[in-house]
Amino acid sequence: MAPAEDYQKIFHWAETQKDGTEPSFALRENDPYEYLPGFNNHFESEAIPGTIPQGQNSPRNVRFGLYAEQITGSAFVAPRHMNKKAWLYRARPAVAHQGFVSLNENSESNVHRYRFVFANHAWRRPTFPKSKERRAVFCRSIPVYACLPFDVIDGTDFVAGLRTIAGSGDPSLREGLATHIFTATKSMEKRAFVNSDGDFLIVPQQGALDIQTEFGPLYVQPGEICVIQRGLRFKVAVEGPTRGYILEIWGANFELPELGPLGGNGLANARDFLHPKAKYEVTHNDPWEIVYKLGGQFFKSTQNHSPFDVVAWHGNYVPYKYDLTKFVNVGSISVDHIDPSIFCVLTAKSRDPTAPLADVLIFSPRWDVASHTYRPPYYHRNAASELMGLIYGEYGGRSDSFQPGSVSFECGMVPHGVAYEEFSAATAQAPPEMQISKGSIAFMFESSRPFTITDWAWESNKKHEHEPKMWDNLVDNFSKHNVKI
Repeated sequence: MAPAEDYQKIFHWAETQKDGTEPSFALRENDPYEYLPGFNNHFESEAIPGTIPQGQNSPRNVRFGLYAEQITGSAFVAPRHMNKKAWLYRARPAVAHQGFVSLNENSESNVHRYRFVFANHAWRRPTFPKSKERRAVFCRSIPVYACLPFDVIDGTDFVAGLRTIAGSGDPSLREGLATHIFTATKSMEKRAFVNSDGDFLIVPQQGALDIQTEFGPLYVQPGEICVIQRGLRFKVAVEGPTRGYILEIWGANFELPELGPLGGNGLANARDFLHPKAKYEVTHNDPWEIVYKLGGQFFKSTQNHSPFDVVAWHGNYVPYKYDLTKFVNVGSISVDHIDPSIFCVLTAKSRDPTAPLADVLIFSPRWDVASHTYRPPYYHRNAASELMGLIYGEYGGRSDSFQPGSVSFECGMVPHGVAYEEFSAATAQAPPEMQISKGSIAFMFESSRPFTITDWAWESNKKHEHEPKMWDNLVDNFSKHNVKI
């Protein structure tokens, strides 16, 4: 199963084990790196054994003259089970730089190669909605929104290819979220990126991402996701035309959802989350630029050494990736259509204990066996806003044709459901037990917050309207029965 496309054809990762006739393996065969498994563990990794000081974190002298640097992802006094931090032992600390300049519109430092279209999307002003868009709230926050796959912009790297689709809240208040797409055709060279606003959950859809982080490398392909937390430096190398989605959250971290009556296993299992191993790069008189996103604004600093000079590290504030083909689906084995919360891979809490800031759901190959049951998703109005994308394959649950790389959005309480033809077929006779979503993975970003669509997404030539006439033939079957009371 060397080609990446082979993994898109399997029903579940378990198929790679050939019913125990071959040795099991945890990684796709084309993944060049090694990883540390687990979720929310305290890890440690050394590129040179014996580097991490034992019994203390910041000794008077670290081996090899390295600098100790701590990253704290939570308040110092956060409860132990919520406290996020990491210690890095590096050739030069991150503070060694040459100052900051703005990369925003009308900045004198904003030369042609930094033209990120910031002026046309929500990052220029991070709040949703912007004051000049108050009129647009009513037409952009309530209905559905859909767009075809965005074109891959030639000549851009990961940072220059970022575009914001929708969001809610304000990063400066540490409350809210934003959704983005990215395209790239070239790798980041002598350039790193830091999101000082929140955590990035990255979903590649076309092309693999070779991501160098301060903690080590991650290789992330379509069918996998990765999370890079707030404040961590990284750069992205690509191998050709590349496209994907991003969910950014402010004021929270991603967690595994509670399993409740499922018990201790199922959905995304903790051991399948993989973290990088230390791999350092030490350079001298080597100009680098670091692009920072802070408060929705962009800045850069320059330095004469690589930002990826970490020889060893330990902590629990560490980037990670997850292979979606390992997700253990659960569902009804008797009757009825179970709520979509069973598809939740990761969740992020909000200040409302009854509703998350964000859930990340996937719809992957699984069995559909419930009897005496209307099998398609029932007609409903949901309290959550739903932004959906398709990584590969086909997905029949959207109102229109839904292609890999496209976006479909429905705000909370907007009614949705299938066309009459599908309703009629599903009610006419009992469907057989069958596998569904074969060769396909779709995802959904859900939130308790309403979204506002950005100028850039609203005015894109990829935007298309859902066809409401598809529901015109949802006929009134009740009246023909002439029921009398």
